Amino acid sequence: MNDSLRISRKFSQRSVMEAIVQGGPISRASISKQTGLSKQTISEIVRVLEQEGWVQETGRTSGHVGRTAVTYELVYDAAYIVAVDLGGTKVRVAITDLACQIFAEDTAPTDPRGGGYIVDQIAALAFRAAAQQGIARDKIKLAVIGVPGAPDNATGRVLLAPNIADFDKMDVVSAFSEAFGFDAMLENDVNLAVLGENWLGQGRGIDNLAYVALGTGVGSGLMVGGHLVRGAINAAGEMGFLPLGADPFEAESLRTGAFERAVASHGITDRYAALAGHRRSVPEIFEAANTGDQSALTVLDEIARHLARGIGAIAAIANPEKVILGGSIGLRPEILSRVKVFLPQCFPYPVNVETGELGSRAAIIGAAAIGLGQLHNTLFGVDAPEGRISLPKVDMRALREAV
Repeated sequence: MNDSLRISRKFSQRSVMEAIVQGGPISRASISKQTGLSKQTISEIVRVLEQEGWVQETGRTSGHVGRTAVTYELVYDAAYIVAVDLGGTKVRVAITDLACQIFAEDTAPTDPRGGGYIVDQIAALAFRAAAQQGIARDKIKLAVIGVPGAPDNATGRVLLAPNIADFDKMDVVSAFSEAFGFDAMLENDVNLAVLGENWLGQGRGIDNLAYVALGTGVGSGLMVGGHLVRGAINAAGEMGFLPLGADPFEAESLRTGAFERAVASHGITDRYAALAGHRRSVPEIFEAANTGDQSALTVLDEIARHLARGIGAIAAIANPEKVILGGSIGLRPEILSRVKVFLPQCFPYPVNVETGELGSRAAIIGAAAIGLGQLHNTLFGVDAPEGRISLPKVDMRALREAV
């Protein structure tokens, strides 16, 4: 088979698989109508996919005049994906099938030793979760790890990740692939969160979308024209390094980011200690604010004002239709209500700001989306047109109950 025929065959296979993923259960006649391919070509492709275990016959059409037709759908448990959300204080691991159903999940404090210790910790969490649900290791085909920094594709390192020790000194991708025994890929954790919310959450159907995660650190993910913006070195959205909040010329600002020093968890606790004369944890500060503690109220106001400035900077550059707040601090209603007050005071046109619908699972859902797209490209042919990810329909009610 020459190259042109091989490529044509791949496109045909992908078109058939796209129709089944998006429309299953679906008949061959319906696939033909959607793809423009002949029924003979579709029958040949479906037979191969069925033999390889990716699609299955599900029944026959009913309610139509004439003969019934066989329908097909994706075999959702033909492969599994490890989806990981790695944070500076907590790591969340999930095992998802090809329909993004979460079959197994585990959460643990991030190993403070960093480096290879975290790699081993994540692999152990994933395999333990899979074993508890009876998922065979050979059915797990890919791991997608969301990291709080900028993955360097050339070296496998993770840059701009001050909360994870030694990831900037090692080939993290290779370490994960070796620990898992199958392919692994890295993506910025907030990029995954914006993908998750765009697919199934607060940002559904929105092509120009921003996500701001505030917790141990601060970062943002941005979609423009329906595409994720990564930048030249995967560092687009490293909001912590905005020259706002703390003095950007101080050495510590070059390490952790001036904006992150002012608005993230350490900045919150340090500011409260300076005002009140004693220290409290971030949850305790929120509790104190809700009981009228003036120092706590001042801190929350100041944090929200900083955050409003940061959102204004994003809006001035990218003009998103909506900005979604996430992260352990960003999801707090006390932050959202204040940002909605302060943002109009520092930015000239309305910006729609809401908290995310997927909560702490936004990055996990986004990792599953990236993984599904990668598997689709690997197993069924060439990249999707315009780089878009082909994603199946999801049982939203079940997902929301899980969240």
